[in-house]
Parts: sequence; C-alpha cells; structure tokens
Amino acid sequence: MGISMAICEVDSDASPCKVKKISFVKVYLNDVKGYEQYAEFDSLISGPEAKNVVGAEWEAFAKRNRLDPVAEVIYVDKIKNEADRGKLLPSAKKNYTGWVFVDKAPSDVARQMISKSSPDDRLTGWDMISFEEMGETCKKCGLSWDKGRGCIGDFGPESSKLPGFASKHGLSIIANVVESSKSRKVFGNEDANELLREVQVMREKLPAEGKAMVHRYSGVLDRLEAMANVALKYRTSFYFV
Repeated sequence: MGISMAICEVDSDASPCKVKKISFVKVYLNDVKGYEQYAEFDSLISGPEAKNVVGAEWEAFAKRNRLDPVAEVIYVDKIKNEADRGKLLPSAKKNYTGWVFVDKAPSDVARQMISKSSPDDRLTGWDMISFEEMGETCKKCGLSWDKGRGCIGDFGPESSKLPGFASKHGLSIIANVVESSKSRKVFGNEDANELLREVQVMREKLPAEGKAMVHRYSGVLDRLEAMANVALKYRTSFYFV
C-alpha cells in the first residue's frame, strides 16, 4: 500500500482552490421529497409513448437522433435535435437522480440538505471542474509544492525502509509515517520546523546505509522538505495518508 504526504491547502487564503473546495454544489439524498425544485432529474419517456407522440415520422425521428426505434425507455435530454426534444418533453416524466443542488437553495435549506446527506455523497465546486482545469490551477499555485503538480505527493510504500532508518536516530515524524497515515494524524504548521530538522539529519545519516539507499530515498527527502517549507510559508498543517 502506498503512502502520500500532503498539506492542508484550505488552511491558507492564498490557495486558489480554497473557495471551490469548501463550497458544496450538490449532495445526494435517499429521498428528495420537499426539495424537488433543487433536485437533479432525467426526463424519461417510454419508447411506445414516444412513438405515439411522434407518429408517422418515427423511423426518421429515431434515425436522425440515433435512437434505437424499439427502445423501451428514452432519455429525452440526450436527444440532440432541439425541435425533436421539444416534441417529447411535454409527455416526459421526471426521474429524480437523488442529487440536489445546494448552491441553488437558500442558505437555511442548503444546510438542511447537507445535514441529511452522507459526507461521502457531497460534491464541492472543486469536484465539478475538469482535470485539465485542476491541473492549470495547480501550476499557478504557490502551495503546489510537488513541482507544480499539486499539494500532495508520494512518500512511498508502507514497506519503505526510511521510517526504520529515522527511528534509529529518534526522528519521530518520519519514523512514524506509517502509523500517522493509519491514524490520520494531522501535524500543525509548527511541526514543519521539526520535519525540516529530521530531513537534514536523514541526509547526514543516510550515506552510512549505502549508496543504494541514498539513491532510493533522496527524492522522498526532497519532497518532505518541499512540503515542510510550503507548510511554514503558508502556515498550513500537513499529514500522511
């Protein structure tokens, strides 16, 4: 199992992704009753009913919209031809997906919907953007400590020998990385000073373990140092996961 290291980027107002990451856009509810006006839905119509609405030109209708002419159910919103879509919409039924848009609701209603949802069923503004937009944001961000690729990077596998080497020299943060990842411990930004000290000690002591170990773990130490420096500069906490 691999372990990653990261800063808590939303601790800092300098983080360009902060507003999106702390703002919910939509959440999933087992029952949208009472929140229908904010609910996401698909417009559905049965194939036979659609055929009845369209009438004699059904074959041409199905062909230009790439529909299976004998389909049992048709998703009206996926019909590309606007005029054809308009013919079916009045007869379509709403099939609620369970997702409700909290960003479109008054604050008190939004809080109700969020409280009724599971933490695993909540999407923020950051979740709603493309990977390309995420990447461009990270490239321009000062908190993106992993060479512009983001504020989370690779520590290594659970079997890494680095914690064992650190333990020999009483370097508690690095020595307990595996345990910290399992307990989801969060380190304060003031702990970054200690992490920088530990990285320096490891650079001094690691050669005694052999050139192969220096080669294998120098990149990890570079990333630990980069993360700690950013945590100090922007006053963020950090963690291993």
